Amino acid sequence: MLLTLTTTCKPATDLGYLLHKNPEALRSVDMWFGQAHVFYPEATVERCTAALLIDVDPIGLVRRKGRGAEPASLEPYVNDRPYAASSFVSVALAKLFGTAMTGRSAERQELADTPIPLEVRIPALPCRGGEALLGRLFEPLGYEVSATPIALDEQFPEWGDSRYLETRLGTTARVADVLNQLYVLLPVLDDQKHYWVSRDEIEKLLRRGEGWLRDHPESELITRRYLRHQPRLAREALARLLEEDQADPASEVQLHDQAEARVERRIGLGEQRMEAVLEVLKGAGAARVLDLGCGDGRLLQAMLRDGSFERIVGVDVSYEALERAARRLRLQEMSPKQRERIELVQSSLTYKDRQIQGYDAAAVVEVIEHLDPSRLDAFERALFGVARPGTVVLTTPNVEYNVRFEGLPARSLRHRDHRFEWTRAEFETWARGVAERSGYTVRFQPVGPENPEVGPPTQMVVFAR
Repeated sequence: MLLTLTTTCKPATDLGYLLHKNPEALRSVDMWFGQAHVFYPEATVERCTAALLIDVDPIGLVRRKGRGAEPASLEPYVNDRPYAASSFVSVALAKLFGTAMTGRSAERQELADTPIPLEVRIPALPCRGGEALLGRLFEPLGYEVSATPIALDEQFPEWGDSRYLETRLGTTARVADVLNQLYVLLPVLDDQKHYWVSRDEIEKLLRRGEGWLRDHPESELITRRYLRHQPRLAREALARLLEEDQADPASEVQLHDQAEARVERRIGLGEQRMEAVLEVLKGAGAARVLDLGCGDGRLLQAMLRDGSFERIVGVDVSYEALERAARRLRLQEMSPKQRERIELVQSSLTYKDRQIQGYDAAAVVEVIEHLDPSRLDAFERALFGVARPGTVVLTTPNVEYNVRFEGLPARSLRHRDHRFEWTRAEFETWARGVAERSGYTVRFQPVGPENPEVGPPTQMVVFAR
């Protein structure tokens, strides 16, 4: 297996400082699957190339896997592992360039922090998804992608192309970022990791994906493939990846929640909102209900008090929020019969999760304003396209009403974590579009004291399938 990294940033030989490998020396390490070597085919002031060459021992691999037993056929020996870039390359990258992947450089830290022109070449890259997938993964990260399909057999062109690509990736970026992105995306393209994937891989994915994976348009596909299509691990990784309050300590997030509650408490808006949502759910005859973005569990607690709700599931991306909900509900003290009615699930609202299918209704109370606008389409697909409950009741602040709140500065949002707050016209346009695209009817209902000029403080929509 071969991968090269080239820069033309002068003096180009400074690449050695960034990779922590001397251009004048060959560095070789023993790996359990063979040997990995780093050397520099060219090292001048104008241009410098570092090569990672992996010499895989296919016989040793088979014998190691079979603990010394000889296979009954040659089939285990006949594969692409010795020739095509795969998860072996990721392991070698971490082994040989581990310090470089942290972005640290004792001699050239300023350079390590600076984006420089880089070119990655991989002579044989397995890609389950072809050139299109290669572009979908690397182009959003700022790479120029060039790939040439490799024929199955040059002597028999009628056989067509293989799934292997001769690949060139050009970018201007930090060396650490490029190495981390290669570490994650090479096995994603191959879609066939050579080792068993456990929960430890979640930590590796989040660490190597820091700063770019969360907002990547293909982050769901990347996560699923990186974790070898293990749904439980993928759901946990996505939930942690997209945890909305992960950038803030829990205490700080709660302080902002409390500040928002104080603004609304003077008009009893929280209670009015809860009553309105419960009335819709009961009016729809819903017995199995999802509370999406359940937070600390106030709505869950209200539904538990009502025997008409037979199955209640609280879903939140924040593990800390679910812990607060568990304490509020006193799950540990709950009777077995009552405990069977409720479940708390960590998951993201913007990713397709089959475990929330088959419910009568879903409540989405003061949640969507915490999502980045760019993720609203993903939220729509996940809820209305995959989960498809019979009824969806959704509330969000009416930004027009904010001028009526005493102590709220002009043009301010009600919560620091709100990504947006809609006017009534904006909310209606969005909701009607969702209903039309998804096959739902829609009706709107004000919540709270309605002002003739600016409307109600909370706007609510009810979708019926």
